[in-house]
Amino acid sequence: MSFEITGKLIVKYNTMQRSETFKTREFVIEKSDDINGRVINNYIKFQAVQDRTAIVDRFNEGETVKVYFNIKGTRWEKDGRVNYITNLDAWRMESVVAGGSSTDSMPNYNASQEVSSGGGQADDLPF
Repeated sequence: MSFEITGKLIVKYNTMQRSETFKTREFVIEKSDDINGRVINNYIKFQAVQDRTAIVDRFNEGETVKVYFNIKGTRWEKDGRVNYITNLDAWRMESVVAGGSSTDSMPNYNASQEVSSGGGQADDLPF
């Protein structure tokens, strides 16, 4: 399942090479909501992985963007302690312009086209 959110790009971090074959890049958007006349600002940190780390390159801090993402959860255990980690994995970004239209930063990928570590390709044909 994929999600989307629109907000202002606050910060873009450098790409981090986590291992020889895995890299990530984080960025933050600000989402403002008016609740009964009171503006609430939320800061949401996303990560982009592998070939998606470049999706944030063409956007400037302060620009309004739409981010498409998946929610990923991981169970992590070390020294007998268990921790749960949630990541918001961005896979597409669009620039939001006045009037509600947008321009794509990348071709129209969807969640079923994500890079998988399994190496196989799913057959999703209906026959």
